[in-house]
Amino acid sequence: MAFQRAKEFFENRWEDMQDYMGGGLLPKVVGGGLVAYLSVAVVLGVFWSSEPAQFEVKAAAAEKAMANSHEVVVGTTVTTTLINITETLLDKPGGYIHNDILPPGLWLDNIASWEFGVLVQVRDLARALRKDLSRVQSQSTEDPDLAIAEPQFNFDSNSWAVPSTEREYRRGIKAVYRYLGRLSDPDKKEAQFYSRADNLSNWLSDVENRLGSLSQRLSESVGRQQLDLGLAGDPSAAQSTAALSVTEKRTPWLEIDNVFYEARGSAWALIHILKAIEVDFDKVLRDKNALVSLKQIIIELESTQESVWSPMILNGSGFGVLANHSLTMTSYISRANAAIIDLRSLLQQG
Repeated sequence: MAFQRAKEFFENRWEDMQDYMGGGLLPKVVGGGLVAYLSVAVVLGVFWSSEPAQFEVKAAAAEKAMANSHEVVVGTTVTTTLINITETLLDKPGGYIHNDILPPGLWLDNIASWEFGVLVQVRDLARALRKDLSRVQSQSTEDPDLAIAEPQFNFDSNSWAVPSTEREYRRGIKAVYRYLGRLSDPDKKEAQFYSRADNLSNWLSDVENRLGSLSQRLSESVGRQQLDLGLAGDPSAAQSTAALSVTEKRTPWLEIDNVFYEARGSAWALIHILKAIEVDFDKVLRDKNALVSLKQIIIELESTQESVWSPMILNGSGFGVLANHSLTMTSYISRANAAIIDLRSLLQQG
């Protein structure tokens, strides 16, 4: 789909140029240059569209700690994973593509959607670090570096000019690096990471909402009826305006692949974060007998990262001849979300 748009773009520009310049050598030279550029852009586009490989969070944390002469303490793995995920987002082949305004990045909507899925998880974890994981309770003072990092990661994801998205995100990364350095410094006790069941449960609540939304959007690839459940279960509940009792929801055809790759990127980031959680919350998870539940969530999410052999995201009906990649993805996302609900229940038990 992206390459077809590119072909139409250059065909239209070539016709406009011929009308403007008339016949002769110059249009042929310019046309040859455009064809060469398009060929290079296609090759680059294929390369830039490749998704980054997964990394080992425990080894990455140890390596980064050693490189910066830090000790590996509680919170090191989660914090380092946040840094590594964001650096991967910016430094992968082609760099950060979501804000590109020129080809080939302009056409690569699938990898751009993958980036946004990753970015959502980066933002949620940065908020959890600032709001819960680094604080004793709601009345305590927030960490100054995390107070800088969280809004930096929430900067406009489409900005390409001054300031650019990449520059603002790197400022956030630097702030998290400073927090990581203070975290392992025994002389700077104001920087802390609290591995507690309630903190983990709060972050998992955000993950539960994100995965629920992705599952809903993925299932809408084939269209489905949705009842209005906004007031269900509470006889005194009210809403701002009246809503239809039944609505028909269907993802626009041109957005089906974008939703699929956003879910894939979100799952990629969550796999790493949950593996880091397994390290830093090991004692909490073992005390709650919840370690196996966390491992099951990771297994479900890892299934979303299997190779897509089709040249495009197919949207067959649920029981039709052709596959429906969105429904396959939502099955794994929904199973992971159900396991997260069970894990939160275990964490909340005494």
